Amino acid sequence: MATKKTDDVFSIASIDPSKVSESFREFAEKGAAQSKEAYAKMKEAAEDATKTVEATLESAQAGSVELGLKAIEALRTNAENSLSHMEALLGVKSVSELFELQTAFLRKQAEVVVEQARTLQETSKKVAEKVSAPGKSAAEKAMKSFKTA
Repeated sequence: MATKKTDDVFSIASIDPSKVSESFREFAEKGAAQSKEAYAKMKEAAEDATKTVEATLESAQAGSVELGLKAIEALRTNAENSLSHMEALLGVKSVSELFELQTAFLRKQAEVVVEQARTLQETSKKVAEKVSAPGKSAAEKAMKSFKTA
């Protein structure tokens, strides 16, 4: 039968408690420092995200106001054109004059609508670019931070 050495059983008593305490303290301090660093990074990221959302919402609000004003302008123009056309129709003396006025009005109205659609499309594009700009810059900043990390 194998015999055990009694020296091995009591070898745990040879550990210096001050060294254990010191290494535990170092471990705790290192953990606390890492936690503070992680918290600071998370706080900064949350603040950046908040700024990005605020900028996006401000851009979206301004853009929707701009688009609304363009739409109102288009509606006003169309209403004015239609009223002018109705006044002109009241003075018609013959059927041929009626067809001539109606054809000219429809041609002019088609041109106006095409121009209004172009204007709204350009405005929508500008608004979309403005709204997406804060998110785009935040994404680029995040990608740069990943590359440097």
